[in-house]
Amino acid sequence: MRFLRKLLLPVLALASLALARSSTGDSVLILLDPSLKKENFSVFFGDLENKGYQLTFRSPKDATPEIIKDDVAQFAHVVVFAPNTKTFAADVTPQALVSLLSKNTNLLLALSPKQTPLTSLASEFSLILPPPGTPLISHFPKRDTPATVIPVDAPAAYDIISPNLPPVWFSGVPQALGNNPMLVPLLKAPTHAFASDGDSDSGADALVEAAEKSGEGLWAGSSLSLVTGFQALTNARATWVGGVEMFSDEFFNKEISKGVKSGNRQFASDVAAWTFQENHVLRIDTVEHHRVNETLPSETYTINDRVTYTAYISKYDSELDVWEPYSGIKDLQLEFTMLDPHIRTSLPPVAGEPGKYSVTFRVPDRHGVFKFVIDYKRKGWTYLTSSTVVPVVPPRHDEYPRFLSAAWPYYAGAFSTSAAFVLFVALWLAGDDREPKKSKGAKSE
Repeated sequence: MRFLRKLLLPVLALASLALARSSTGDSVLILLDPSLKKENFSVFFGDLENKGYQLTFRSPKDATPEIIKDDVAQFAHVVVFAPNTKTFAADVTPQALVSLLSKNTNLLLALSPKQTPLTSLASEFSLILPPPGTPLISHFPKRDTPATVIPVDAPAAYDIISPNLPPVWFSGVPQALGNNPMLVPLLKAPTHAFASDGDSDSGADALVEAAEKSGEGLWAGSSLSLVTGFQALTNARATWVGGVEMFSDEFFNKEISKGVKSGNRQFASDVAAWTFQENHVLRIDTVEHHRVNETLPSETYTINDRVTYTAYISKYDSELDVWEPYSGIKDLQLEFTMLDPHIRTSLPPVAGEPGKYSVTFRVPDRHGVFKFVIDYKRKGWTYLTSSTVVPVVPPRHDEYPRFLSAAWPYYAGAFSTSAAFVLFVALWLAGDDREPKKSKGAKSE
Protein backbone atom coordinates (compact mmCIF):
# COMPACT_ATOMS: atom_id res chain seq x y z
CA MET A 1 0.00 0.00 0.00
CA ARG A 2 2.81 2.39 0.88
CA PHE A 3 4.56 1.55 -2.40
CA LEU A 4 1.42 2.37 -4.40
CA ARG A 5 1.08 5.69 -2.60
CA LYS A 6 4.67 6.63 -3.46
CA LEU A 7 4.03 5.65 -7.06
CA LEU A 8 0.77 7.56 -7.43
CA LEU A 9 1.81 10.82 -5.77
CA PRO A 10 4.22 11.93 -8.54
CA VAL A 11 1.66 10.96 -11.19
CA LEU A 12 -1.06 13.01 -9.51
CA ALA A 13 1.30 15.93 -9.07
CA LEU A 14 2.20 15.93 -12.77
CA ALA A 15 -1.45 15.68 -13.72
CA SER A 16 -2.37 18.61 -11.49
CA LEU A 17 0.34 20.77 -13.05
CA ALA A 18 -1.50 20.63 -16.34
CA LEU A 19 -4.56 22.18 -14.71
CA ALA A 20 -4.93 25.48 -12.91
CA ARG A 21 -8.13 25.36 -10.92
CA SER A 22 -10.07 28.33 -9.64
CA SER A 23 -10.76 28.55 -5.95
CA THR A 24 -14.43 29.31 -6.63
CA GLY A 25 -15.34 26.86 -9.42
CA ASP A 26 -14.61 25.87 -13.02
CA SER A 27 -17.86 26.73 -14.84
CA VAL A 28 -17.57 29.69 -17.24
CA LEU A 29 -20.36 31.35 -19.22
CA ILE A 30 -19.15 33.33 -22.23
CA LEU A 31 -21.55 35.91 -23.64
CA LEU A 32 -20.23 36.29 -27.18
CA ASP A 33 -21.50 38.99 -29.51
CA PRO A 34 -22.94 37.51 -32.75
CA SER A 35 -20.66 39.86 -34.70
CA LEU A 36 -17.63 38.13 -33.17
CA LYS A 37 -16.53 34.71 -34.35
CA LYS A 38 -15.56 32.12 -31.79
CA GLU A 39 -12.70 31.03 -34.05
CA ASN A 40 -11.09 34.47 -33.72
CA PHE A 41 -10.56 33.84 -30.00
CA SER A 42 -9.72 30.13 -30.23
CA VAL A 43 -6.34 30.47 -28.49
CA PHE A 44 -7.76 32.27 -25.45
CA PHE A 45 -10.71 29.91 -25.13
CA GLY A 46 -8.44 26.92 -25.72
CA ASP A 47 -6.09 28.02 -22.93
CA LEU A 48 -9.04 28.21 -20.54
CA GLU A 49 -10.17 24.72 -21.49
CA ASN A 50 -6.64 23.38 -21.07
CA LYS A 51 -6.68 24.70 -17.51
CA GLY A 52 -9.78 22.63 -16.83
CA TYR A 53 -12.52 25.23 -17.23
CA GLN A 54 -15.88 24.17 -18.62
CA LEU A 55 -16.94 26.79 -21.17
CA THR A 56 -20.55 27.47 -22.11
CA PHE A 57 -21.29 29.89 -24.94
CA ARG A 58 -24.37 32.02 -25.29
CA SER A 59 -25.50 35.06 -27.22
CA PRO A 60 -26.14 38.16 -25.07
CA LYS A 61 -29.77 38.24 -26.23
CA ASP A 62 -30.51 34.55 -25.56
CA ALA A 63 -32.50 33.60 -22.48
CA THR A 64 -30.78 30.26 -21.85
CA PRO A 65 -28.75 29.02 -20.16
CA GLU A 66 -29.78 31.20 -17.24
CA ILE A 67 -27.09 33.00 -15.30
CA ILE A 68 -29.17 33.14 -12.10
CA LYS A 69 -31.83 30.56 -11.31
CA ASP A 70 -33.87 30.56 -8.12
CA ASP A 71 -31.60 33.35 -6.84
CA VAL A 72 -28.56 31.08 -7.21
CA ALA A 73 -25.71 31.81 -9.62
CA GLN A 74 -25.35 28.98 -12.12
CA PHE A 75 -21.78 29.82 -13.16
CA ALA A 76 -18.65 30.60 -11.21
CA HIS A 77 -17.40 33.06 -13.85
CA VAL A 78 -19.00 35.14 -16.59
CA VAL A 79 -17.13 36.58 -19.60
CA VAL A 80 -18.90 39.35 -21.54
CA PHE A 81 -17.46 39.86 -25.03
CA ALA A 82 -20.26 42.01 -26.46
CA PRO A 83 -18.77 45.28 -27.73
CA ASN A 84 -21.57 45.90 -30.25
CA THR A 85 -24.62 44.65 -28.33
CA LYS A 86 -26.95 47.43 -27.22
CA THR A 87 -29.74 45.26 -25.77
CA PHE A 88 -29.20 42.27 -23.51
CA ALA A 89 -31.44 39.54 -22.17
CA ALA A 90 -33.34 40.16 -18.94
CA ASP A 91 -30.75 38.33 -16.82
CA VAL A 92 -27.82 40.31 -18.26
CA THR A 93 -28.90 43.77 -17.20
CA PRO A 94 -26.37 45.96 -15.37
CA GLN A 95 -28.23 45.32 -12.12
CA ALA A 96 -28.06 41.56 -12.68
CA LEU A 97 -24.32 41.69 -13.36
CA VAL A 98 -23.75 43.67 -10.17
CA SER A 99 -25.79 41.15 -8.19
CA LEU A 100 -23.51 38.39 -9.46
CA LEU A 101 -20.65 39.89 -7.47
CA SER A 102 -22.67 39.49 -4.26
CA LYS A 103 -23.06 35.81 -5.19
CA ASN A 104 -19.26 35.44 -5.55
CA THR A 105 -19.36 35.17 -9.35
CA ASN A 106 -16.39 36.74 -11.14
CA LEU A 107 -16.79 38.95 -14.22
CA LEU A 108 -14.55 39.66 -17.20
CA LEU A 109 -16.03 42.48 -19.29
CA ALA A 110 -14.82 44.01 -22.54
CA LEU A 111 -15.66 47.60 -23.43
CA SER A 112 -15.71 49.38 -26.78
CA PRO A 113 -15.79 52.99 -28.01
CA LYS A 114 -19.50 52.54 -28.77
CA GLN A 115 -22.29 53.37 -26.32
CA THR A 116 -23.60 50.12 -24.77
CA PRO A 117 -25.24 49.12 -21.48
CA LEU A 118 -21.76 48.22 -20.21
CA THR A 119 -20.79 51.87 -20.59
CA SER A 120 -23.29 52.93 -17.94
CA LEU A 121 -22.38 49.93 -15.79
CA ALA A 122 -18.73 50.99 -15.72
CA SER A 123 -19.62 54.11 -13.75
CA GLU A 124 -20.93 51.87 -10.95
CA PHE A 125 -17.34 50.65 -10.57
CA SER A 126 -15.90 54.19 -10.39
CA LEU A 127 -14.65 54.03 -13.97
CA ILE A 128 -15.03 57.20 -16.03
CA LEU A 129 -15.17 56.62 -19.78
CA PRO A 130 -14.55 59.23 -22.48
CA PRO A 131 -17.40 60.26 -24.78
CA PRO A 132 -18.57 57.57 -27.23
CA GLY A 133 -16.51 57.28 -30.36
CA THR A 134 -13.23 58.42 -28.80
CA PRO A 135 -10.80 55.47 -28.74
CA LEU A 136 -7.25 55.69 -27.53
CA ILE A 137 -4.74 56.64 -30.20
CA SER A 138 -1.01 57.12 -30.31
CA HIS A 139 1.48 57.89 -33.05
CA PHE A 140 4.49 56.60 -31.13
CA PRO A 141 6.48 54.54 -31.67
CA LYS A 142 6.58 54.70 -35.44
CA ARG A 143 4.92 51.57 -36.87
CA ASP A 144 2.88 50.29 -39.79
CA THR A 145 -0.35 49.81 -37.79
CA PRO A 146 -3.26 52.26 -37.42
CA ALA A 147 -2.96 54.85 -34.68
CA THR A 148 -5.69 53.07 -32.74
CA VAL A 149 -3.63 49.87 -32.49
CA ILE A 150 -1.04 50.66 -29.84
CA PRO A 151 1.84 48.64 -28.33
CA VAL A 152 1.78 49.07 -24.56
CA ASP A 153 4.40 48.02 -22.03
CA ALA A 154 2.96 45.67 -19.42
CA PRO A 155 4.63 46.11 -16.02
CA ALA A 156 4.20 43.47 -13.35
CA ALA A 157 1.36 45.24 -11.55
CA TYR A 158 0.89 43.99 -7.97
CA ASP A 159 2.63 40.72 -8.97
CA ILE A 160 -0.48 39.81 -10.97
CA ILE A 161 1.08 40.23 -14.41
CA SER A 162 4.09 38.08 -15.29
CA PRO A 163 7.39 40.01 -15.24
CA ASN A 164 9.46 40.80 -18.33
CA LEU A 165 6.53 40.50 -20.74
CA PRO A 166 6.93 41.90 -24.27
CA PRO A 167 4.63 44.85 -25.03
CA VAL A 168 0.98 43.99 -25.63
CA TRP A 169 -1.23 45.25 -28.45
CA PHE A 170 -4.23 47.32 -27.41
CA SER A 171 -7.15 48.78 -29.32
CA GLY A 172 -10.11 50.22 -27.53
CA VAL A 173 -11.27 52.80 -25.02
CA PRO A 174 -9.33 54.04 -21.94
CA GLN A 175 -10.76 54.56 -18.47
CA ALA A 176 -10.13 57.28 -15.94
CA LEU A 177 -10.12 55.90 -12.39
CA GLY A 178 -12.30 57.30 -9.65
CA ASN A 179 -11.25 57.54 -6.02
CA ASN A 180 -12.15 53.96 -5.15
CA PRO A 181 -9.70 51.80 -3.14
CA MET A 182 -11.21 48.63 -4.60
CA LEU A 183 -9.84 49.38 -8.09
CA VAL A 184 -6.70 47.55 -9.20
CA PRO A 185 -5.15 49.06 -12.37
CA LEU A 186 -3.46 46.26 -14.32
CA LEU A 187 -2.40 48.11 -17.49
CA LYS A 188 -1.84 51.85 -17.84
CA ALA A 189 -1.91 53.86 -21.06
CA PRO A 190 1.37 55.13 -22.53
CA THR A 191 2.32 58.69 -21.68
CA HIS A 192 2.09 59.71 -25.34
CA ALA A 193 -1.42 58.29 -25.95
CA PHE A 194 -4.71 60.20 -25.81
CA ALA A 195 -8.38 59.65 -26.60
CA SER A 196 -9.68 61.24 -29.79
CA ASP A 197 -12.43 60.74 -32.35
CA GLY A 198 -9.95 60.55 -35.20
CA ASP A 199 -6.86 58.51 -35.96
CA SER A 200 -5.01 61.34 -37.63
CA ASP A 201 -3.84 64.65 -36.18
CA SER A 202 -2.69 67.98 -37.48
CA GLY A 203 -0.21 69.18 -34.93
CA ALA A 204 -1.54 70.38 -31.59
CA ASP A 205 -5.01 71.09 -32.95
CA ALA A 206 -6.05 67.48 -32.46
CA LEU A 207 -5.16 67.61 -28.77
CA VAL A 208 -7.07 70.85 -28.27
CA GLU A 209 -10.15 69.48 -30.02
CA ALA A 210 -9.99 66.28 -27.99
CA ALA A 211 -9.86 68.28 -24.76
CA GLU A 212 -12.80 70.46 -25.79
CA LYS A 213 -14.99 67.56 -26.89
CA SER A 214 -14.37 65.44 -23.82
CA GLY A 215 -15.83 68.08 -21.52
CA GLU A 216 -13.61 67.00 -18.62
CA GLY A 217 -10.20 67.98 -19.88
CA LEU A 218 -7.74 66.05 -21.97
CA TRP A 219 -7.96 62.26 -21.84
CA ALA A 220 -4.27 61.50 -22.15
CA GLY A 221 -1.22 60.04 -20.49
CA SER A 222 -0.42 57.28 -18.05
CA SER A 223 -3.15 58.39 -15.63
CA LEU A 224 -5.57 56.48 -17.85
CA SER A 225 -6.09 52.77 -17.35
CA LEU A 226 -6.63 50.25 -20.12
CA VAL A 227 -7.29 47.13 -18.03
CA THR A 228 -8.73 47.62 -14.55
CA GLY A 229 -9.56 45.09 -11.88
CA PHE A 230 -12.17 45.51 -9.18
CA GLN A 231 -12.53 43.43 -6.02
CA ALA A 232 -15.83 43.59 -4.16
CA LEU A 233 -16.19 43.21 -0.41
CA THR A 234 -17.37 39.65 -1.03
CA ASN A 235 -13.95 39.02 -2.69
CA ALA A 236 -15.63 38.48 -6.06
CA ARG A 237 -13.58 40.07 -8.85
CA ALA A 238 -14.49 42.01 -11.96
CA THR A 239 -12.02 43.07 -14.65
CA TRP A 240 -12.73 45.75 -17.24
CA VAL A 241 -10.79 45.56 -20.51
CA GLY A 242 -10.83 48.53 -22.88
CA GLY A 243 -11.07 46.39 -26.02
CA VAL A 244 -11.98 42.80 -26.80
CA GLU A 245 -9.27 42.65 -29.49
CA MET A 246 -6.68 42.14 -26.74
CA PHE A 247 -7.89 38.53 -26.49
CA SER A 248 -8.02 37.84 -30.23
CA ASP A 249 -5.79 35.40 -32.08
CA GLU A 250 -4.67 38.26 -34.30
CA PHE A 251 -3.16 40.21 -31.40
CA PHE A 252 -1.80 37.02 -29.83
CA ASN A 253 0.21 36.22 -32.97
CA LYS A 254 1.01 39.79 -34.02
CA GLU A 255 4.69 40.69 -33.74
CA ILE A 256 5.93 43.69 -31.82
CA SER A 257 9.11 43.71 -33.84
CA LYS A 258 10.67 41.30 -36.25
CA GLY A 259 10.83 37.90 -34.61
CA VAL A 260 9.29 39.10 -31.30
CA LYS A 261 5.69 38.13 -30.60
CA SER A 262 3.47 40.28 -28.44
CA GLY A 263 2.82 39.46 -24.80
CA ASN A 264 -0.95 39.41 -25.29
CA ARG A 265 -1.34 35.68 -24.75
CA GLN A 266 0.47 35.61 -21.42
CA PHE A 267 -1.11 38.90 -20.39
CA ALA A 268 -4.61 37.56 -21.14
CA SER A 269 -3.81 34.39 -19.20
CA ASP A 270 -2.61 36.42 -16.20
CA VAL A 271 -5.69 38.66 -16.28
CA ALA A 272 -8.05 35.67 -16.48
CA ALA A 273 -6.17 33.86 -13.70
CA TRP A 274 -6.52 36.81 -11.34
CA THR A 275 -10.15 37.46 -12.31
CA PHE A 276 -11.12 33.80 -11.84
CA GLN A 277 -9.38 33.71 -8.43
CA GLU A 278 -6.63 31.31 -9.33
CA ASN A 279 -4.00 33.39 -7.54
CA HIS A 280 -3.68 36.04 -4.85
CA VAL A 281 -6.37 34.23 -2.87
CA LEU A 282 -6.07 34.05 0.92
CA ARG A 283 -8.36 32.90 3.68
CA ILE A 284 -8.42 32.73 7.47
CA ASP A 285 -8.82 29.09 8.45
CA THR A 286 -9.37 29.60 12.17
CA VAL A 287 -8.63 31.97 15.03
CA GLU A 288 -7.85 31.24 18.68
CA HIS A 289 -7.61 33.35 21.82
CA HIS A 290 -6.83 32.47 25.44
CA ARG A 291 -5.11 33.75 28.54
CA VAL A 292 -1.38 33.35 28.83
CA ASN A 293 -0.42 29.93 30.26
CA GLU A 294 -3.82 28.55 29.28
CA THR A 295 -4.96 26.72 26.15
CA LEU A 296 -8.74 27.00 26.11
CA PRO A 297 -10.56 30.21 25.16
CA SER A 298 -12.27 32.07 27.95
CA GLU A 299 -15.89 33.18 27.81
CA THR A 300 -14.93 36.44 29.51
CA TYR A 301 -11.71 38.27 30.15
CA THR A 302 -10.80 40.45 33.10
CA ILE A 303 -9.21 43.86 32.74
CA ASN A 304 -5.41 43.71 32.62
CA ASP A 305 -5.39 40.02 31.66
CA ARG A 306 -2.54 38.88 29.42
CA VAL A 307 -4.17 37.39 26.29
CA THR A 308 -2.70 35.53 23.31
CA TYR A 309 -4.46 35.78 19.94
CA THR A 310 -3.60 33.42 17.06
CA ALA A 311 -4.79 33.29 13.45
CA TYR A 312 -4.10 30.58 10.88
CA ILE A 313 -4.00 31.77 7.25
CA SER A 314 -3.83 29.76 4.02
CA LYS A 315 -3.11 30.60 0.39
CA TYR A 316 -4.73 28.83 -2.55
CA ASP A 317 -2.44 26.86 -4.88
CA SER A 318 -4.24 26.58 -8.21
CA GLU A 319 -1.81 24.05 -9.65
CA LEU A 320 -2.33 21.53 -6.87
CA ASP A 321 -5.90 22.65 -6.07
CA VAL A 322 -5.11 22.81 -2.34
CA TRP A 323 -4.94 25.40 0.40
CA GLU A 324 -1.45 25.70 1.86
CA PRO A 325 -0.34 27.51 5.04
CA TYR A 326 0.97 30.96 4.16
CA SER A 327 3.32 33.09 6.24
CA GLY A 328 4.13 35.75 3.65
CA ILE A 329 2.08 38.59 5.18
CA LYS A 330 4.38 41.05 6.94
CA ASP A 331 1.95 43.88 7.71
CA LEU A 332 -1.01 42.06 9.28
CA GLN A 333 -2.60 43.88 12.21
CA LEU A 334 -4.95 42.99 15.06
CA GLU A 335 -7.36 45.44 16.66
CA PHE A 336 -9.03 45.05 20.04
CA THR A 337 -11.99 47.36 19.71
CA MET A 338 -15.00 48.64 21.58
CA LEU A 339 -16.50 51.15 19.13
CA ASP A 340 -12.95 52.45 18.58
CA PRO A 341 -9.72 50.46 18.65
CA HIS A 342 -8.32 50.45 22.18
CA ILE A 343 -5.36 48.36 21.02
CA ARG A 344 -3.90 48.13 17.54
CA THR A 345 -0.87 45.89 17.24
CA SER A 346 1.00 43.94 14.58
CA LEU A 347 0.15 40.28 14.13
CA PRO A 348 3.44 38.75 12.98
CA PRO A 349 3.99 35.25 11.60
CA VAL A 350 5.40 32.69 14.02
CA ALA A 351 8.81 31.42 12.98
CA GLY A 352 8.89 27.71 12.21
CA GLU A 353 5.09 27.34 12.08
CA PRO A 354 3.78 28.04 8.55
CA GLY A 355 0.49 29.89 8.38
CA LYS A 356 0.45 30.81 12.08
CA TYR A 357 0.27 34.45 13.21
CA SER A 358 0.24 35.23 16.93
CA VAL A 359 0.57 38.13 19.38
CA THR A 360 0.24 38.57 23.15
CA PHE A 361 -1.06 41.79 24.69
CA ARG A 362 -2.59 43.14 27.89
CA VAL A 363 -6.34 43.74 28.00
CA PRO A 364 -7.02 47.46 28.58
CA ASP A 365 -8.17 48.71 31.97
CA ARG A 366 -11.74 49.17 30.80
CA HIS A 367 -14.67 46.78 30.90
CA GLY A 368 -17.28 46.32 28.16
CA VAL A 369 -17.97 44.26 25.02
CA PHE A 370 -14.80 44.10 22.92
CA LYS A 371 -13.96 42.48 19.57
CA PHE A 372 -10.84 40.88 18.15
CA VAL A 373 -10.76 42.34 14.62
CA ILE A 374 -8.63 41.49 11.59
CA ASP A 375 -9.30 43.74 8.60
CA TYR A 376 -6.60 43.17 5.98
CA LYS A 377 -7.19 44.84 2.60
CA ARG A 378 -4.42 45.08 0.02
CA LYS A 379 -4.75 45.71 -3.70
CA GLY A 380 -4.77 42.54 -5.72
CA TRP A 381 -5.28 40.19 -2.76
CA THR A 382 -8.47 38.82 -1.34
CA TYR A 383 -9.60 40.61 1.79
CA LEU A 384 -9.09 38.97 5.16
CA THR A 385 -11.74 39.86 7.73
CA SER A 386 -12.45 38.29 11.09
CA SER A 387 -14.39 39.53 14.11
CA THR A 388 -14.71 37.73 17.45
CA VAL A 389 -16.78 39.22 20.28
CA VAL A 390 -15.59 38.83 23.88
CA PRO A 391 -16.79 40.59 27.05
CA VAL A 392 -14.25 42.21 29.36
CA VAL A 393 -15.35 42.47 33.00
CA PRO A 394 -13.87 44.05 36.14
CA PRO A 395 -12.40 41.71 38.76
CA ARG A 396 -14.78 39.84 41.06
CA HIS A 397 -15.01 40.90 44.68
CA ASP A 398 -12.69 38.05 45.71
CA GLU A 399 -10.18 38.72 42.94
CA TYR A 400 -8.87 42.03 44.25
CA PRO A 401 -5.61 41.90 46.30
CA ARG A 402 -5.90 42.21 50.05
CA PHE A 403 -3.96 45.46 50.07
CA LEU A 404 -3.60 47.78 47.12
CA SER A 405 -0.20 49.38 46.70
CA ALA A 406 -1.78 52.55 45.35
CA ALA A 407 -3.81 52.89 48.59
CA TRP A 408 -0.86 52.87 51.01
CA PRO A 409 -1.11 56.65 51.63
CA TYR A 410 -4.72 56.20 52.65
CA TYR A 411 -3.82 53.25 54.87
CA ALA A 412 -1.08 55.31 56.54
CA GLY A 413 -3.45 58.23 57.04
CA ALA A 414 -6.10 56.02 58.61
CA PHE A 415 -3.66 54.24 60.91
CA SER A 416 -1.90 57.46 61.94
CA THR A 417 -5.21 59.15 62.70
CA SER A 418 -6.34 56.17 64.81
CA ALA A 419 -3.03 56.08 66.66
CA ALA A 420 -3.12 59.82 67.29
CA PHE A 421 -6.66 59.54 68.65
CA VAL A 422 -5.71 56.69 71.00
CA LEU A 423 -2.67 58.64 72.18
CA PHE A 424 -4.77 61.74 72.76
CA VAL A 425 -7.32 59.80 74.80
CA ALA A 426 -4.60 58.11 76.80
CA LEU A 427 -2.97 61.42 77.61
CA TRP A 428 -6.31 62.92 78.48
CA LEU A 429 -7.27 60.15 80.85
CA ALA A 430 -3.84 59.84 82.44
CA GLY A 431 -3.40 63.55 82.96
CA ASP A 432 -2.79 65.43 86.38
CA ASP A 433 -5.72 64.85 88.86
CA ARG A 434 -5.13 67.66 91.47
CA GLU A 435 -7.85 69.26 93.67
CA PRO A 436 -8.91 72.70 92.67
CA LYS A 437 -7.46 75.63 94.69
CA LYS A 438 -9.69 77.41 97.29
CA SER A 439 -10.59 80.97 96.68
CA LYS A 440 -9.08 83.72 98.98
CA GLY A 441 -12.44 84.97 100.21
CA ALA A 442 -13.46 81.61 101.57
CA LYS A 443 -13.60 81.19 105.42
CA SER A 444 -11.86 78.30 107.06
CA GLU A 445 -13.80 76.38 109.58
